[in-house]
Amino acid sequence: MPSFLILGTMLATIASSTLPAFAADAAQASVTSELTTPKQRLDTLFAELKRERYQDKAREISNRIRVEWQDSGSATINLLMQWASKAVETNKQAAALDILDQVISLSPLYVEGWNQRATLHYQMGNYRKSMSDINRVLALEPRHFGALAGMAAILTSSGQDELALRAWEQFLDIYPSDRKAQEQLGELEEKLAGNRT
Repeated sequence: MPSFLILGTMLATIASSTLPAFAADAAQASVTSELTTPKQRLDTLFAELKRERYQDKAREISNRIRVEWQDSGSATINLLMQWASKAVETNKQAAALDILDQVISLSPLYVEGWNQRATLHYQMGNYRKSMSDINRVLALEPRHFGALAGMAAILTSSGQDELALRAWEQFLDIYPSDRKAQEQLGELEEKLAGNRT
């Protein structure tokens, strides 16, 4: 059966589907009042992330940010994202790509749809397409540290160390206590300093 017919069949079941587990996770992760908007919650979390110097506490904050990003505000989109994730886990990249294309088509302002497709393109070795989606993510959410890490990885693998260094600097401006990013930045600084001597 063609993938678009499978997708159509899956979409037909969405109306009766719910996401209780996702809703429970989102409720637990939210530390702010239900009266605040997603943007206000993100702004508060990003301010906390920038101030936090302890890596474990910062990781907890970054995970709460990811939960905020994951919730599209639409049960349909959230369910499609779950299906895409399951398709990736079972090595069905083509199906996952079809689903993520559908997510982006239905909700072009949903940052995580673009981010997940960028990640999938990266895993499939489609670096140009991944970078295009990363640029879209960062246009919608310039503080998306995951997209900045992906950008830095692509730039490093293509030998564009100066640009990769800048991407890691942007990452650390948002998420200063991330040790992996600190290590990547340090390695690039050493490499570039060695190239200049």
